[in-house]
Amino acid sequence: MSPIDSQLWPVLLAALAGGYLLGSIPFGLIFTRFAGLGDVRAIGSGNIGATNVLRTGRKGLAAATLLGDALKGTVAVLLAGRFGMEAGLVAGLVAGFGAFLGHLFPVWLGFKGGKGVATFLGVLLALSPLGLLAFAAIWLGLAFTLKYSSLAALAASALTPLVLWTLGQPSVAFLFLVLAALLWWKHAPNIRRLIDGTEGRIGQKG
Repeated sequence: MSPIDSQLWPVLLAALAGGYLLGSIPFGLIFTRFAGLGDVRAIGSGNIGATNVLRTGRKGLAAATLLGDALKGTVAVLLAGRFGMEAGLVAGLVAGFGAFLGHLFPVWLGFKGGKGVATFLGVLLALSPLGLLAFAAIWLGLAFTLKYSSLAALAASALTPLVLWTLGQPSVAFLFLVLAALLWWKHAPNIRRLIDGTEGRIGQKG
């Protein structure tokens, strides 16, 4: 990648800040409060993502949260790419990174946010639809055979940079290498439960 003209740095900083602010929107918290269910952080894992919203028993709210958390990543990338001038791709990458950080560390919630899978997918949709299809295929295959949603997501995220590299998108691959590392870090409790054999399986009750 060629050096970035110094005049474009303000554009990239704006893309980072705009992406972060979009990513910081806590859809899970907003939707559950509007539905009269209180603070979703007070139940289950205390997370603001769709999985924890689902613990309220409201599948529609969980689906809306998943969609919102994904689309904020998609919108951040597309907007930055549109207004990033000749640095459109780089601006999109920076905005996607900002959106992911915003979801993980939202300024409005004391920097305690979600685990990032939905926003990871939203950024991936904007930058590489084929990469998203590969992620979905890996996730579905592992989730169907092993019955662990978290393990399927971790494996799919780890393989995504390799898929993107083989698709001829090295810059996007590097971004997702960073995002996957952050996603794994946020899933540390799930990883410990997988190792201990206490992680819940798909369809498991109680």
